[in-house]
Amino acid sequence: MSASGARSLRRIGSAALPVGVAALDGLVVNAVQAGPVLWGALAAAGALVLRRRQPELALAAGIPGLYLGHLAFAPLIALYFLAAHRRSAVPGAVGAVLVALAQFLPVPIGDITLLRLDHDTVLDTLDSCAFGAGAFVLGRSARQRRERLREITQSREREHRLLERHTLATERARLAREMHDVVAHKVSLISLQAGVIQVAEPDAPAVREAAGTIRDLSVDTLTELQHLVGVLRADGDTTRDLAPQPRIADLRRLVEESALPVELHLGDLPGPLPEAVERAVYRTVQEALTNVRKHAPGAGAEVWVGLVAGRLRVEVRNTAPDEAAAPPGLPAGGMGLVGLRERAHLLGGSFASARLPGGGFLVRAEFPARTSLPG
Repeated sequence: MSASGARSLRRIGSAALPVGVAALDGLVVNAVQAGPVLWGALAAAGALVLRRRQPELALAAGIPGLYLGHLAFAPLIALYFLAAHRRSAVPGAVGAVLVALAQFLPVPIGDITLLRLDHDTVLDTLDSCAFGAGAFVLGRSARQRRERLREITQSREREHRLLERHTLATERARLAREMHDVVAHKVSLISLQAGVIQVAEPDAPAVREAAGTIRDLSVDTLTELQHLVGVLRADGDTTRDLAPQPRIADLRRLVEESALPVELHLGDLPGPLPEAVERAVYRTVQEALTNVRKHAPGAGAEVWVGLVAGRLRVEVRNTAPDEAAAPPGLPAGGMGLVGLRERAHLLGGSFASARLPGGGFLVRAEFPARTSLPG
C-alpha cells in the first residue's frame, strides 16, 4: 500500500472510530432491542461526524440518549471535541453542566422531588460532576497542548529565519569585502595611471582631456562601488544614509561621459516621478550605451525619454557598427538585458529589445508615470 493510501486509511479510521464506539454503546445498552432509545443512540452516534465542525449539534444529539438510556459515549465524545475546538471555554463549560445534569436527573423528571440530601444523593452528585467535568478538562488540556506545540513550532521557525538572516548578512559582508578589495584596487590604479598621463603629456591637450575623463569616471565608479558595498552590508537597514542615486537629470552627464556620438532627446516629463522609475530609466540608458561600446564599435546612438500614452518610455537606438573600427574587447556578462527586463517588470512596466534593419539595435522600456508603484 502506498503512503498516501495508508494516510487515507488512517484518516477514515480516525473519523469512523468514535461513531462506531458510540453506536456499539447504544446496541450494548439496549441489548439490540429496537425502540426509541436505540434509534436515539444511533442518531447520536451518527451526529458525531459533525464533532469537529459543529460539536454543539453533536452534543445536543447525544444528551437525550444520556438522560433516557445512560448512553454515555456519544455525549462525552461530543463534549470533548466542543472543549477542544472552541477558543473560548464557555461553550464547553455549558456543555459539561448539561451532561452532568442529564447524568444526575432521574427519569422521569418528576421524580426529582424524591431526592434526599443523603449519602447516595451526594455520591450521585459527585459522580455526575466528574462525568461532565472529565471530558471538559481533557478537551481543554488537548487544546492547550496543541497551542503550546504551535507556539514551539512558530518559535523554531522564527529562530530558523533569524539564523538564515544572520547567514545571509555574513555572506553579504564577505561579498562586500571582496568586491571592495578587488574592484576598488583596480579602479584606483586606473585613476592613478590617468593622473600620470595628465602630468606626463603637458603638450597634448586631447590626451590630457581623455586622461581627465578617465580619472573622473574612475572616481565616480569608486563612489558608486562604495554605495553598493554599503547596501550589501546594511542587511536591509533602510534608515542609514546612502549615497544619492542617479536620476533622469543625470542623463546628460552620462551621455557626455559615454565617449560615444549620442543624441539625447528629453520630452515633457511629469513631476515628481517615483525615484525607482528615474533610477530605472538611468540604468536602462547606461546599460544600452555600454552594450553599444561593447558590441557596436564606431556606431552612433540616439536616446529618447518622454511620455507615451501616459507611460514613461525610454528608447535607445544605435546604428550599425563600423566594420573598420576595432572591437574594444570589453568583458560581457550576458545578463544586462535580462536585468533590465526584470527591473521593468518589478516596477509594473515592460521591456523590449530587437535588432533594427540595417544592423542597428533598439532597447525600449516603459514605466508607470505615477507616484505609487506596486509593492
